[in-house]
Amino acid sequence: MKKLSLLAFSLLSVLSYSQSADLASYVNPFIGTGGHGHTFPGATVPFGMVQLSPDTRIDGSWDGCGGYHYSDNVIYGFSHTHLNGTGVSDYGDIMLMPTMGEPSLDKNDYSSPFFHMNEKATAGYYAVELNNDNINVELTSTARVGLHQYTFSKSGQANIILDLNHRDQLIMGEVRVIDNKTIEVLRRSSAWARDQYVYARIEFSSPMNITKVNNNAFAPAKVTDKFFAGSLLAMSFSKDVKKGEKLLVKVALSPTGYQGAAKNMKAEMPGFDFKKTKKAAETLWNKELHKIEITEKDNDKLAIFYTALYHTMMQPNIAMDVDGMYRGRDNEIHKAEGFDYYTVFSLWDTFRAAHPLYTLIDKKRTSDFINTFIKQYEQGGILPVWELASNETDCMIGYHSVSVMADAMAKGIKGFDYEKAFEAAKHSAMLDHLGLKAYKANGYISIDDEHESVSKTLEYAYDDWCIAQMASILGHTKDYEYFITRSQSWKNLLDPETKNMRPRKNGGWDKPFDPREVNNNYTEGNSWHYTFFVPQDIKGMIEAFGGEKAFEAKLDEMFNAPSATTGREQVDVTGLVGQYAQGNEPSHHMAYLYNYVGKPEKTKEKVHYILNEFYKNTPDGLIGNEDCGQMSAWYVLSSMGMYQVTPGTTYFNTVEPFFKKTHINTGNGASGTINLSSYKDDIAAFDINNDVVSEQLAYKEIVPVPAIEAESKSFEDKMTVNIISHLDKEDSLRRAPETILFYKVSNPHEKDKGSYAIYKGPFSIKESSIIQAYAADGLGGMSKPVTATFIKKPNNYTVKLNSRYNRAYHAGGATGLIDGILGTENWRKGDWQGYQSQDFEAIIDLQKKKKVNEVSARFLQDSRAWILMPAKVEYYVSDDNVNFVLAHTIQNTIDPKQDESIIKSFDATLINVKARYIKVKAYNFGKLPEWHQGSGGDAFIFIDEITVK
Repeated sequence: MKKLSLLAFSLLSVLSYSQSADLASYVNPFIGTGGHGHTFPGATVPFGMVQLSPDTRIDGSWDGCGGYHYSDNVIYGFSHTHLNGTGVSDYGDIMLMPTMGEPSLDKNDYSSPFFHMNEKATAGYYAVELNNDNINVELTSTARVGLHQYTFSKSGQANIILDLNHRDQLIMGEVRVIDNKTIEVLRRSSAWARDQYVYARIEFSSPMNITKVNNNAFAPAKVTDKFFAGSLLAMSFSKDVKKGEKLLVKVALSPTGYQGAAKNMKAEMPGFDFKKTKKAAETLWNKELHKIEITEKDNDKLAIFYTALYHTMMQPNIAMDVDGMYRGRDNEIHKAEGFDYYTVFSLWDTFRAAHPLYTLIDKKRTSDFINTFIKQYEQGGILPVWELASNETDCMIGYHSVSVMADAMAKGIKGFDYEKAFEAAKHSAMLDHLGLKAYKANGYISIDDEHESVSKTLEYAYDDWCIAQMASILGHTKDYEYFITRSQSWKNLLDPETKNMRPRKNGGWDKPFDPREVNNNYTEGNSWHYTFFVPQDIKGMIEAFGGEKAFEAKLDEMFNAPSATTGREQVDVTGLVGQYAQGNEPSHHMAYLYNYVGKPEKTKEKVHYILNEFYKNTPDGLIGNEDCGQMSAWYVLSSMGMYQVTPGTTYFNTVEPFFKKTHINTGNGASGTINLSSYKDDIAAFDINNDVVSEQLAYKEIVPVPAIEAESKSFEDKMTVNIISHLDKEDSLRRAPETILFYKVSNPHEKDKGSYAIYKGPFSIKESSIIQAYAADGLGGMSKPVTATFIKKPNNYTVKLNSRYNRAYHAGGATGLIDGILGTENWRKGDWQGYQSQDFEAIIDLQKKKKVNEVSARFLQDSRAWILMPAKVEYYVSDDNVNFVLAHTIQNTIDPKQDESIIKSFDATLINVKARYIKVKAYNFGKLPEWHQGSGGDAFIFIDEITVK
């Protein structure tokens, strides 16, 4: 493919594009506010701290994560912070609501119905008429200050409600009265961000009186007080107004303190000029949106494109005051020197397309983002994974900030310390948490090690490749060799038989296996959604599938499969084309893989179908969560005819553009045009021939680990064990003409003893054993060892289940309840049986009548995951399996509101009891209560082990 420098590209460009076009007028902020888009329609400026928007959802429900859903008809208030398309609820800070008459601090009273026909939203502006008293509300903002304008349709007492208990948990609130037109506010809250600080300075355009206070301070609050504090705090500010009178309120935010909020107010909005502020917001949006100018006559396509570009620019959000002060990950106040500090990094989503887009059109912010990463590493001890308001939420997987850094380095973006970035990246990769310890030791993560084991292995491998590229650029050869070896770990999870990325358990493959099953071995998906995630080695992946034809056939199989998943219901899996899911990020690169097997027509067919069918100029115009701009960034890049399958390189894939002409301003005076007639050559110009990027260094390929296969992990008398290699002669990963397997069998208490022998065929074990094996390729290459543990059951008991477990939580079937293998607090690893919407009942057959001294059953609670302790557990005994007598009842004592994972053994001591059959019955908690975020849903019972002594 032809390559051009950006300078040459600029000279070939059409440089006379008009900046006067009002591109902001095409933005439709209501796109994504319906369906599962989770966007909000309110006023904000590009990458601003303030997102001033109406809240119609305050219950934390999934479709209310952005605070607003188009299906609603009641507004509770207008708050100043919102998340754009996330799957977890937070923000909604500093809520104000205008009312008239006698003020009430009850949300059911101060809320108001509204009609969508009385609602308007444009870039930087939102307006609505509240049905109650016909109050007209208009909102606009600067980066750090929100401006409200309320117009009252009748005379009377006007009120402004400030409710600091709005939406999430208030840890502590403060209101300081400066004068009758000014107050200062602290809202310290806990939700997704466990400890968030928002300071605000609120100024009214007219003097106001405090008319009502709801506060849980030690001393009862009075309206004449000048300071209010507590974990319950709401108040009303009132004045008499005439018909048609306007009341303006401006709210400056700061993460650092009252002084910061005052500085932000003074710098950004010293007055109350609503029209001027609105116009300035529109100007800012036009400046940003003009970075990409498309030639298109279809108004819907213009709205979809520019709203998508708008959505990519609503975050990350500036998180420092005008003087550079910010709250660091250590909760201390720091000053940003030479860069701007940001927050809201949904990196699992945005590393794929949003950040590559920023490298094209916003290089300065790209370096700012990376400098923010580095400061968070220095102040918080780790690079961000999903950072929110100076809190690491520990949501999602991988350490994808390294992808953003490697991509910027590969493209020669300056403004940050490359060595410091590499240091931080290496630190994240060398930790021992979240399965990394097993990953480093074994070359993969198994179900036994960590939940979501397949997804974590694959994403760690890609991130390690990114670190290897950073090491290559910096000349760190040993680090390059180490991380490029780790980046091949995907090979240990590619099942040579099914050609799917498959979970491993106890040294072998997890069984049964259904590639369509959504379960805890994958992150928000199934095997189809991860089988093609090897962006760092697409050539190697194609070879592993058996070559180009076989790989194409596998892609076809995915796109043509039934559009239904099995297993757990996963609300994120939407926009299905076969098993491809546009509504969630792991699928986003897959249509472009046809380009690698010489079938660009199939890439075009799939990409254009998605562009046409899954993006609409309607409230439900997004097929899935916006996810902080990623869903829209996919549209922006793909509609222009380009997509970066592998961030960390300079190469953009091509597809026929959606538009006749696209003009891109890449910054520093450089720009270029993608023409429909010459798009491949035009896009090649973005494949920057960068002096920083070194040639790909040679590396040694790993030998994939073998699989140790047996019927189950536990057995009664003896069990046959078989060892299978990836490197069979017919296997596409074969690197040598002959494969040799080595193994050893050890006592569980003497794992490190014994020596390896050549494996010649299946063998039997009669005692509990640890088996270790590795493969040699005949050329000096050796796999990492793989380990399996097999337990001989301590008895010959059998169990019959009278309840049906959820298929996703089977724990190996009925015998898993009496195999002597105990599950841990991490129930996602698959060692617990789960029962929903039913009681649990099982009968243990002791095989003969015995004296029974004790019966126990272990249960787990994780209320956030709808798993609650049983209300009570009953133990019955019988001689004939027909007539059972109640022997003991144990009531639960664990508070269902405890949100940490808890294991409790319900132990019953029996006196003078002989029996052959023991019945265990656990009573389900029932419907989830109102305080639970899943209120009304059915609770799970999770049970692992039943012990009879």
